[in-house]
Amino acid sequence: MTQQATIYHNPRCSKSRNTLELLQEHDLEIQEVRYLDTPPSKEELKQLCELLAKKPIEITRTGESLFKELGLDKNDDRSDDEWLDILVNNPKLIERPIVKIDNQAVIGRPPENVLSIINS
Repeated sequence: MTQQATIYHNPRCSKSRNTLELLQEHDLEIQEVRYLDTPPSKEELKQLCELLAKKPIEITRTGESLFKELGLDKNDDRSDDEWLDILVNNPKLIERPIVKIDNQAVIGRPPENVLSIINS
């Protein structure tokens, strides 16, 4: 049975493209989610955070200029719920790529991270 992989990615990002290529080399059924065009819902993001065992701030691209423009600080006293709202409304701030296979997920930085959840 072919494994189903979902990749949340930005095709303009080299790490995202490399991760997608790696998935394609492993005979997976791939669902590609271009999260800038189709942002994940708050519930999806919450589930991804749970699978990644990370808090929303930990999947936030804090080095992105938009992060500074919005006046955000990674030490802000915000709840996970508030960070999820920020990510849903500003998908550019979501770390990429995120790959989900079955009930596991990893961030594809470096792309080889995804090997840990393929056929596991």
